[in-house]
Amino acid sequence: MSLLELTAVTRTYDMGHVQVHALRGVSISINAGEFVAIVGPSGSGKSTMMGILGCLDRPTSGSYALDGTVVTALGDDSLARIRSRTIGFVFQSYNLIPRTSALDNVATPLLYQGVGRRERHARAVAALERLGLGDRLGHEPTELSGGEQQRVAIARAIVTDPAVVLADEPTGNLATHQGLEVLDLFKGLNATGRTIVLITHDPRVAAFAEREVRLLDGQVDTELAA
Repeated sequence: MSLLELTAVTRTYDMGHVQVHALRGVSISINAGEFVAIVGPSGSGKSTMMGILGCLDRPTSGSYALDGTVVTALGDDSLARIRSRTIGFVFQSYNLIPRTSALDNVATPLLYQGVGRRERHARAVAALERLGLGDRLGHEPTELSGGEQQRVAIARAIVTDPAVVLADEPTGNLATHQGLEVLDLFKGLNATGRTIVLITHDPRVAAFAEREVRLLDGQVDTELAA
C-alpha cells in the first residue's frame, strides 16, 4: 500500500475575477521508505502539492490518502492530529523559534503531543546528537550558522518519529557546501527507512533523490513520474 497517494487532485484558487489552476488532475503514489523529489520551475504547483501532502491545504477535487486514510474527508482537528504525528516539516527559512535554545526548538512538537518533560528532553537531545549538534543544545538560532539552523530544523522534524519528512527547498538559503551536508543528512535518514519528499526547483538537488516527479503547469510529466 502507498504511504502517500494523490488521485486526480486539482487545486483552484479563486482570485476574484480570475481562477488560478495550481494543480490539474495530479495523480502520484509514494511508497514507504522512498526518497522522492518533486521538481519544477516557479509556478509549476510544487508548493501547492506540498501543502496538500502536508495536510496544510485541501484539494478542490480528487482525493488524498495518507497511510491508507483518505484525509480529504477529515475535519480540521483530525487533520491537525495526523499532521503532528505523521509528518515532519523542513522549510527553506528554518522557521525556528527565536530567542529559544536548539533543545527547546526541537522539543516543542513533543510538548504539543503531551509528552512529559523528561522524555521531551531525552528525545530532543538524541535527535540533535544524531545530527551532530550535541554541543549546540543551548544555542539560540542567532548563535548558529545557516547549516546548523537547518540541522536543528531537521532534528525538530524527526523528533516525533513521523512516517514522512516533507522538505520544501531546504537548501535554498544555504551555501553550496552546507546544502550538500543537508542533502547527505536526508540520504542518511532515508537509508534508515524514513520516507523523504523533497520539494525543489533545482535539478541538481533533485538528483539526490531516488525518484523525481516533475511538475509543469500544475500537471505531472509522466515520463519522469514513473
